[in-house]
Amino acid sequence: MPRPSETRPFLKWAGGKRQLLSHLRPFYPRSFNRYYEPFLGSGAVFFDLHSSGRLQNAAATLSDENGDLIGTYLRVRDSTEALIAALEELAAGHTQHGRAHYYAIRDQQFNPGRDRWRQDGANPDLFSVPLAAMFLYLNRTGYNGLFRLNAAGHFNVPAGSYDNPPIVNAARLRAAAAALTDSDVSLRAAPFEAVLHDAGPGDFVYLDPPYAPLSATANFRSYTARGFSDADQTRLRDIVVALANKGAVVLVSNSTAPSVVALYDDGSAQRAGLHSSRVPARRSINTRGDRRGVVEELCVTNAVS
Repeated sequence: MPRPSETRPFLKWAGGKRQLLSHLRPFYPRSFNRYYEPFLGSGAVFFDLHSSGRLQNAAATLSDENGDLIGTYLRVRDSTEALIAALEELAAGHTQHGRAHYYAIRDQQFNPGRDRWRQDGANPDLFSVPLAAMFLYLNRTGYNGLFRLNAAGHFNVPAGSYDNPPIVNAARLRAAAAALTDSDVSLRAAPFEAVLHDAGPGDFVYLDPPYAPLSATANFRSYTARGFSDADQTRLRDIVVALANKGAVVLVSNSTAPSVVALYDDGSAQRAGLHSSRVPARRSINTRGDRRGVVEELCVTNAVS
């Protein structure tokens, strides 16, 4: 079995938190009852907690509204070797045909396959090994690892400009499967409110929602067909306040968009013991290369560092 220290995210993900872990770790509670991560994405914090042994005595609920994502996690956990074999076939096709292979897989196989899956109810348990392998392949070879859906619910991310993208990392997939198996982990496709209903005193909740854009042209929040609106950000803040008042330790990552800063600077958040800090992060997703680089991100928590 892979050592816990080897567990790392197997996905590229917009806003993935691996680069921010050194800033987030001071806010991890030393011990907790249950762990909740309702915007799972690449799962960087979950894998970090697992690697440090903090989940040995704690159940974990990992969830996301993106059913494709949860379906892929389930296949990584339950069908690891079949998934690796399917991914190796896709990688071989990419080596031979490059970008043409990407678009053929996206448009002729992945989106039609997703349509059939959605017509059957979009149950993540029924997300097939071929679909999960294509999800991973498109994630590793598409533009900046984005997962973006258009209004019709079709994946429409263009191919990335990579000479030799690392598509198959079998050791990392096996280590992730072990982390998802050797802990008391539940994987759910659900809105954040539904998952957090039972969270309470002594629990640790990490929330990494789709970021509020810093500008009108920096909007990469269409991770589901309906996106994540300003109203969703407000509902999330209200739940964060309620969780803090119930005695849970909460930690939120978000952009420093003025609308988000204002949400967590209001009286209800302060009375709940929430405080905000800004941390540096490297932003790699922007259509203009000169606008990538170090930016500030917002951390909101009631933990004491």
